[in-house]
Amino acid sequence: MENTSVENTETVRSCPFDFAERLEFDPQLKQMLTEAPVSRIRMPYGEGEAWLVTSYEDVRTVTTDRRFSRSAVLGRDFPRMTPEPIVQAESINLMDPPASSRLRSLVAKCFTPRRVDRMRRRTQGIVDRLLNDMEDAGPPADFVARLSAPLPLVTICEVLDIPEADRPWLRAHALTMMNVGAASKADAVRAKGELRAYFSELTAERRRSPGEDLISTLATARDGDELLDDDELAVMAMTLLIAGQDTTTYLLGNMGYTLLTRPGLKTALQAEPERFPRTIEELLRHIPFRKGVGIPRIATEDVELGGVPIKAGDVVHVSYLTANRDAAKFERPDELDPDRPSIPHMTFGWGAHHCLGAPLATMELEVACSTLLARFPALRLAVPPEDVRWNTTSIWRHPLALPVTW
Repeated sequence: MENTSVENTETVRSCPFDFAERLEFDPQLKQMLTEAPVSRIRMPYGEGEAWLVTSYEDVRTVTTDRRFSRSAVLGRDFPRMTPEPIVQAESINLMDPPASSRLRSLVAKCFTPRRVDRMRRRTQGIVDRLLNDMEDAGPPADFVARLSAPLPLVTICEVLDIPEADRPWLRAHALTMMNVGAASKADAVRAKGELRAYFSELTAERRRSPGEDLISTLATARDGDELLDDDELAVMAMTLLIAGQDTTTYLLGNMGYTLLTRPGLKTALQAEPERFPRTIEELLRHIPFRKGVGIPRIATEDVELGGVPIKAGDVVHVSYLTANRDAAKFERPDELDPDRPSIPHMTFGWGAHHCLGAPLATMELEVACSTLLARFPALRLAVPPEDVRWNTTSIWRHPLALPVTW
């Protein structure tokens, strides 16, 4: 749907971002990337209109240029997909450099190659246990219930040392926050507040009595004389839980579906497991694992972008999904090509807000997929692909269940 704004002469596109046809690419996003890479949009929630930037180079500009500010969205009812903003006011995701640099430096200490390698051994043990249970129960099995849902939750909760009894409650609250239905606003506000209270108490306890877990590491990590303050620590722990389980859960479910509906790709990986790292990167680029957009930025001065004038104070969203499918950057962008020349994708963001946990997520995906195909060489879908049920109620795109047999 399109109309003309009273305040702007540009065409304004109504963007519900509700496309959820398996893992097909959103045709509205594709159209904007092709026809109007910098578009004026209206979204389901929030006041006013926003710009949507879709090309790879323009997205890179917005995410690295200091004239576009994340912190300036504070206090604004900005256009968005969910009834309640998901992000916390104190989150690193709403900070600009140089303020965010201090927190990123502290958090980055938790995701060094050495630490991720130690986590790999722990992740391998969790994957082995989950697949042992799946094999013992026998086919058919639900890949989502057996692997893609529990693995990231168990991994991040073990890394954070969150009690096992608390984990279902935490996951339910995180899911409530991601719902896009207007009727869920009150529940989302409550879930957000309760999660914040939980992590405030948990992080205060770890500050008093640190252990070997990631929260304790964050609580004691120093950048010179700097430590995370109590609010920063609580919000960071909460962010790690949500980002560490949701994103990887859905990516793993989507990758499982993709591998099982492309027999040639599955067979090639089983024959040459050394191709997994590069293939995982191409799957990350190719799969539209979420809908629409995330947290916007505000233009702090007049800027021209892609030949379009953007005024100071305008809200600017970027689409990492379209950046990953930009034909100006990727040859044959809509094809899944594991042998594609290495070009950085934007699935984990870009610039000052590139996901610090990306090495952990990538490692989990590689361990899970490679172990799965090695343990179950005859693994296949137990239902026709068209019978797989998909999520339609949140910002994420993923199979609700993925029946498999072997």
